[in-house]
Amino acid sequence: MNIQLGRSRSVRRAYGIDEIALVPGERTVDPEITDTTLSIGRQKLEIPIIASAMDGVVDVNMAIKLSKLGALGVLNLEGVQTRYPNPKEVLKKISSVGKESFVPLMQEIYSRPIQEELIQKRIQEIKSKGGIAAVSGTPQTALRFQRTISESEADIFFLQATVVSTEHEGPEGSQSLDIENLCKNIGIPVVVGNCVTYEVALKLMRAGVNGVLVGIGPGAACTSRGVLGVGIPQATAIADCASARDDFQKESGKYIPVIADGGIITGGDICKCIACGADGVMIGSPIARAEEAPGQGFHWGMATPSPVLPRGTRIKVGSTGSLEKILKGPAILDDGTHNLLGAIKTSMGTLGARSIKEMQKVEIVVAPSLLTEGKVYQKAQQLGMGK
Repeated sequence: MNIQLGRSRSVRRAYGIDEIALVPGERTVDPEITDTTLSIGRQKLEIPIIASAMDGVVDVNMAIKLSKLGALGVLNLEGVQTRYPNPKEVLKKISSVGKESFVPLMQEIYSRPIQEELIQKRIQEIKSKGGIAAVSGTPQTALRFQRTISESEADIFFLQATVVSTEHEGPEGSQSLDIENLCKNIGIPVVVGNCVTYEVALKLMRAGVNGVLVGIGPGAACTSRGVLGVGIPQATAIADCASARDDFQKESGKYIPVIADGGIITGGDICKCIACGADGVMIGSPIARAEEAPGQGFHWGMATPSPVLPRGTRIKVGSTGSLEKILKGPAILDDGTHNLLGAIKTSMGTLGARSIKEMQKVEIVVAPSLLTEGKVYQKAQQLGMGK
């Protein structure tokens, strides 16, 4: 339903994850028999969770551990891991600097050139320990290092920008990335993002991508919505892009996973993203809270170090437990941020969904009071859902 914004402008109402609730059906299922598998190209993940390509979230060791636990970690090819031979010293600086000096320090640190040999080294370090080598870069990095990424035998390439499209106009004489050509020639699955609309998602799928990332600005450390005024609340964005996936499957016979990226903190958030149509999620801050995370209790966005217009900040997330506890439990917190796989399986069982596809068909209602109704004591005492 459109709403009249002014005399000559009508707008559509969009919904965020916090505004909806999932409705139990007529049956329930034992969580043990639910299937949460996410497939990207030839890779099959037991846990439909991808750790964001952020320097405070994924390094080589985290990528390996995530793979062994059944999830996926994406290494940022434009981060400190490929600019510095010993990134631990740099990460210590980032975690210890004060708020006022943070952005200038980040701009200085990320001004150091990317080293091609470090791209090769990091990919090989992950693969040598049995990890899935998933790496991420902007269109500029794809143009510069496509051959290096391919020859280093990375497993998946994530092409990421604040907003991505198949039709980019640049200054005269500049080179623009051809996404269709990249997908045909790089030799590995390509996941592309970020987008929030049916039309762009469908064009990306027709260009040959192996996955679409959905979400502009909802991330915990992202400030794009404040800086640029751009974005669509996640529930609506996911549903629209999932509709593009279903229509593309009808016309081509190919199924392209939709991955919700940003604004996801708890197991309940993940479940609602899947119900809206996502096949999996990409999360940053929940994984940054792992004891093993390179950010040492801090988390910052990919666009934070922009030399011209920073669109992210550094937030303190703390360390709440091991990566295994966060992904698989047993949970030692009561706020939905531990045992994320257990939350997905339990929610699916409660809703009577045996698979992700069945979960995408559960009933959804608009329910702005879902997270506050009856939670007076939790909020007053800052417990559970009131933290």
